[in-house]
Amino acid sequence: MGQVADTMARKLREAFAPEALDVIDESEQHRGHGGWREGGETHFRVRMTAAAFDGVSRVERQRSVNRALADELAGPVHALALELRGAAE
Repeated sequence: MGQVADTMARKLREAFAPEALDVIDESEQHRGHGGWREGGETHFRVRMTAAAFDGVSRVERQRSVNRALADELAGPVHALALELRGAAE
């Protein structure tokens, strides 16, 4: 993982204590698109399962992840795809 991905994973672990977490750099798939930079770490997919999401709406799950990653979304991360599940799902 790169530096941005490592930072994102650390913040998500601290905020949500997930049972499963994947932070995937999909930047190369977006070569030439808006926000893409040489070296990647601009477009990510997060797959996370956490008890913290049990009983929480899809929108609020996304908002809570966006809050946890606010610095990255305001800086190096151009796009973030989220696949968020509760532990009970």
